[in-house]
Amino acid sequence: MSSNPKEIRGKRTGWTTGACSAAAARAATLGLLTGQIPKRVEMRLPDHQWVTFAVERGSLDENAATAVVVKDAGDDPDCTHGAHLVARVEPWFGQPGAIRLQGGTGVGTVTRPGLGLVVGEAAINPIPRENIIANVRDVALDLLKTHGLAVTLSVPGGETLALKTLNPRLGIVGGISILGTTGVVHPYSTSAYKAAVVQSIRGAAAAGLTFLALTTGRRTERFAMQRFPSWPPWSFVQMGDFVGAALEAAQSAGIQQVVLAAMGGKLAKMAQGVKNTHAHKTDLDMNRVAQLAQRGGAEPELMARIAQGTTVRFAVEEMDRFGLKTAFYQQLAQSAYAGIQPWLGNRTAATVLALDFEGGLVAWAGTPLP
Repeated sequence: MSSNPKEIRGKRTGWTTGACSAAAARAATLGLLTGQIPKRVEMRLPDHQWVTFAVERGSLDENAATAVVVKDAGDDPDCTHGAHLVARVEPWFGQPGAIRLQGGTGVGTVTRPGLGLVVGEAAINPIPRENIIANVRDVALDLLKTHGLAVTLSVPGGETLALKTLNPRLGIVGGISILGTTGVVHPYSTSAYKAAVVQSIRGAAAAGLTFLALTTGRRTERFAMQRFPSWPPWSFVQMGDFVGAALEAAQSAGIQQVVLAAMGGKLAKMAQGVKNTHAHKTDLDMNRVAQLAQRGGAEPELMARIAQGTTVRFAVEEMDRFGLKTAFYQQLAQSAYAGIQPWLGNRTAATVLALDFEGGLVAWAGTPLP
C-alpha cells in the first residue's frame, strides 16, 4: 500500500507523529540489522493496516542507525506538517528482549500528573508507544534474543513547534508530543482537539485546581485571563465548540467552580442545550434567539425581524438600536446557564460570562464571582 494518504470526502488524509515515528524506528532498526537504511519502509499502524513510508534520509555509525521520516498531515492544517521525525536505534546490551523508548531533542517532557503519562518521561502517548515498540520488535526478533534495543525519538525544531500546541498548558515542556490512536490524520478532524481539551481539564484537576475558566476562543480567553490574573495558566482551557465534553470532564474530575466565557453565537447554541456548538453540528435557532430578544424587551416587530435574521450579531445590532443590548445579553447568559446544567451535575458550580463581539463583559449568570 502506498504512503500517499487516501482521499476521503475529497480531502487528503495524512499521518500522525506516532505513525511517522514508528516508520522511522522500523527503518532505523532495519538499517542496524542489514547495514543499509531503506529508502522506503513498510510498517504496521495500530489497527494492523500496512502502509509504506518514504525515508527522507538515514545514517549508520559504529553502534547505531538513524532514520528520518517527514510528516505529511495531508490536508489538515497541522502545525507539525513537514516535521522531521527522527529515530535512532542502538543496542542495549545486557537486556535481551527489551526495547527502551525515550525522547530526545524536540520531544516534550511531562512535568505534571493527570495526563496518563509518567511525570519526567517523554510525551509519547500510550498507543503510539506500543505501536513504535511493536514495529521495532517485528523486524528485530533474532537480534533481541541476545540483547535489547534503545530507541530515541527526536524532532528538530520541536520545541518551537510545541508553542503552537496545547503542550505548554498541559505541562509538557521542551517539545511536541508523539500522538495518534489510529495513525491516520483526517482533515479538520476535531477528535484530537476534543481529547486535548479533556486532557487539559484532567491535568488541571490532578495539579490540585478546583476552579477553571473554559473559553470558546482567543478573545474570550484573553478576557478571562485579565479578569483572573492570579490564576495559573493551566486553569484556562480553550474548549472551542466542545461545551458538553468540557463540562462533563470538569464535573468528573472534581472541579468545583467553572467560569465559562463566550460570545453571543456560542451562548445562543448553549441555550439550545447542544453539546457541540460548531456550525456544522447544530443550526442556530433564530426563533429561539427572537424569543430571548422578546424577553429582553423587544417589541413584536423587532422580534419578527430578528427571527428572519441569520446571526446573533444581527440580533445584537438590532437590539442595540433600541438600547436593549445589555438586556438581550442578560437573556443569552441566563439561557446559556440553563442550557449547560445537564453536563454539570451537582458538584460543579458555574458562572457564564457573556461577552460582546469586542471581547467586553456585558452580562453574567449563575454563581456570583468574588
